[in-house]
Amino acid sequence: MSEILRLDRVSRHFSGLQALRGVSLSLARGEVLGLIGPNGAGKTTLVNTVCGVTPASSGTIIFDGSDITAIKTYQAARLGLSRTFQIVQPFAEFTALDNVAAAALFSRPRASLAVARAAAMAHLDFVGLAAQASRPAATLTLAMRKRLELAKALAMKPKLLFLDEVNAGLNSAEVERATALIHQLAASGITIVMIEHLMKVVLNVCTRIAVLHNGELIADGVPREVIDNPAVVEAYLGQQYAKARAHR
Repeated sequence: MSEILRLDRVSRHFSGLQALRGVSLSLARGEVLGLIGPNGAGKTTLVNTVCGVTPASSGTIIFDGSDITAIKTYQAARLGLSRTFQIVQPFAEFTALDNVAAAALFSRPRASLAVARAAAMAHLDFVGLAAQASRPAATLTLAMRKRLELAKALAMKPKLLFLDEVNAGLNSAEVERATALIHQLAASGITIVMIEHLMKVVLNVCTRIAVLHNGELIADGVPREVIDNPAVVEAYLGQQYAKARAHR
């Protein structure tokens, strides 16, 4: 598989805080990468840096063969970089349909509203929200808003999709439904990076895991090897998790 993303010694600091420390990471087309680590490890900062929200302080980011280190967010969207947000904030008074149509227009501003709404309806149908298309986003449940967030990201026709805690706050049945959608997206060929704390989901979906701790990449490899890595157990998973695995 060819490479779609490469980070070369990427760092990001905010005043005295070093959020990312020389992270080097590559991603092949079609991979599903789990990005894990403790709170404050730099996971969302890494996504923000790639997508142009908080530009890198140093290092280089190559996406689909182009240097995007200093890219703006709208440029990233139009190149095929899309993401969901951990805290979903749709346009509350817009309908679900128009929330997704707005995302489609953002990434392709020359598209007509009719074309954007037709594409939006298809994405709502995919995530199971077709019946809620005309409802204001403010009336949707958390699980529905999470699926709406995914539909918005898909409306931007991503080559690379970042999923930031898409399962946070969901019950087990809702997590299973979200996981099934992610499997379908992966099968369609979209490259995915998942920030996820539910290790059951990570092991179910991801083909590879990268671990951040204090802004540094401390492990990167196939799931089973990474979660058995002593540094990962110490920094993130904890001894209880390691002991539970040992007794399975």
